[in-house]
Amino acid sequence: MGFAVRIRHRLASGAEFGAMTQRARLRTMLRRASDAPHLARLLGVGSVGLAWLGLAAVVTAHSGSPPPPPVFPSVLFLWSFDPTVVLPLVLAATGYLWAVRSVDAAHPHAPVPRRRIVTWLAGLIVIELALQSPIEAYDTTLFSDHMVQHVLLTIVAAPLLALGAPITLLLRFAQPEVRRRWILPILHSRIMKVISFPVVTWILFAGYMWLAHFTALYELSLENPLIHQAEHAGFLVTALLFWWPAVAADPSPWRMGHPSRLVYTFLQMPQNTFLGLTIYSATVPLYPYYVNLARTWGPSVLADQQTAGGIMWISGDVVFMAAIMLILRGLLKKEEREAAANDARVAPELAAIREREARLAERLASERRGGSQAR
Repeated sequence: MGFAVRIRHRLASGAEFGAMTQRARLRTMLRRASDAPHLARLLGVGSVGLAWLGLAAVVTAHSGSPPPPPVFPSVLFLWSFDPTVVLPLVLAATGYLWAVRSVDAAHPHAPVPRRRIVTWLAGLIVIELALQSPIEAYDTTLFSDHMVQHVLLTIVAAPLLALGAPITLLLRFAQPEVRRRWILPILHSRIMKVISFPVVTWILFAGYMWLAHFTALYELSLENPLIHQAEHAGFLVTALLFWWPAVAADPSPWRMGHPSRLVYTFLQMPQNTFLGLTIYSATVPLYPYYVNLARTWGPSVLADQQTAGGIMWISGDVVFMAAIMLILRGLLKKEEREAAANDARVAPELAAIREREARLAERLASERRGGSQAR
């Protein structure tokens, strides 16, 4: 009987201990989930899962016969919903705003500049317009429409996102332990030093533009929706790498001064112009896909191709010239700040010199008065 009582007592104790263990594990999970890095990883995993659920919708959205000719105002309602595009954009917006709110609360005297928030959100909106708006409805039908997508992703959305300074925000938002163990080692890693080297980023951006338009990749992107999305991702990633050192809003393993940034950005303009002129001046259609497409409306294939080349040429020149002017403006402001700082540094010395000159002049005047009185 005593043995049975001891067994029941141990079982009860074990059950109570098991319940306590489960409660402790639950508290630990909740505490980890509330921690920002863990929550970010959970959100990332969830977004990937939800994005893959929308894969079938993506495939069907890029297949079938050409859409009807765009007619105003019905064309304005040809918006699509691709979870693989929408969810990352929503997560990027909410995560950025969440980090801004946390940083502003922790550093009320040094909040995140509002212009960075505006440019980051504007960049995400441009991506949404390029990939979900009526532009997307005709991106495999008109070469000129497809070129508008490329322009929006590479020379509009990418520099706006770079101006949002997401790396700086992440460094300010992250806990010191996370920053020390994860973020800074990644930023200073060997591979990051290679892919962020300005010569490498310049070549990657320019090379991908030529690769995407003058290899079989372009035809494959028109026929295969997954390759089409990968092509867009390639445009955005290489563009972000290019604009990272040009904008210089975030820390980088290779920090360029304003003169180097001017040369770096200026040299991208002629190659972009040459690429656009090459497409514009072609006398035959470059892509059989558009020739074989059963499109009975709109411009001819060659005229549409010339329009696409003109879009790349003119928009590229406008954006790169604007970027050069902004960098030059930053250089002038930097020189003004340096001149003001130099003046402030030597101001005490100049004041001391003027004071000595005033005393010397006063002494000489006193000596002259004394000499005249003696005579």
